[in-house]
Amino acid sequence: MEEKKEAEKSRFNMFFVLAFSGSVIGVLAGLSAMTAGFGSRLGLWNFRTGFDILRYAAYGGIVAVPLAAAGVVFGGKKRLKRLAVALPGVAVGLAVIVTLGNMWIKARTLPPIHDITTDINNPPQFAALLPLRAGATNPAVYGGAEVAIKQLQAYPDIKPLVLNVPADQAYDQALASARRMGWDIVSDDKKDLRMEATDTTFWFGFTDDIVVRVTPAGQRSIIDIRSESRVGRSDLGKNAERIREFLARLHGNA
Repeated sequence: MEEKKEAEKSRFNMFFVLAFSGSVIGVLAGLSAMTAGFGSRLGLWNFRTGFDILRYAAYGGIVAVPLAAAGVVFGGKKRLKRLAVALPGVAVGLAVIVTLGNMWIKARTLPPIHDITTDINNPPQFAALLPLRAGATNPAVYGGAEVAIKQLQAYPDIKPLVLNVPADQAYDQALASARRMGWDIVSDDKKDLRMEATDTTFWFGFTDDIVVRVTPAGQRSIIDIRSESRVGRSDLGKNAERIREFLARLHGNA
């Protein structure tokens, strides 16, 4: 009888350690993922180093979830105790897997472009922002037909917005929408009906540049916008998402 109790106790301890180990790895994976971006944002390391940390965080999440789950499922009795230990790691590990997995899918399915505009034939040009782009690895000059074709294939919905209001009123609405989105307005030129701004991503702190152009069309107005990342080959769809949100806000105010 005593031998049986000792065997059960030993079995419980072994799988408790398994559940605990998986939980610790999962939590560390989550902390690493957060640190990867915020460390890059704070200038502690290059964003590419941050991406390397993300890769190892993903490996940690992949290891942590089945390890912690195995410690709960295969440990015999007293599963609730092991579940309480394993749950934080499983939850954080799953969050890491889902978040980084979604990024991986975007990287594989979206084209490696970082310059999106509603007017691929005559994209709005940067002017006031050029001095601020001195250290940018991506050029301010639009990439031409090659980039345009990839954008049309990936984001066919990115098109100019027509507002049924005069150009000066459309410009005011565009400026208000930009400010509501939290952009840093660098140039506000109502006379020429164009503005330039920057937007900083939350996690890695990437700075993206934006130019908005309003073109009169009788009593209506045509809104064009261009959003470009300063660094990185692919933006994982961020610039297209920004343009969609801006146009949706502006359309809702019309």
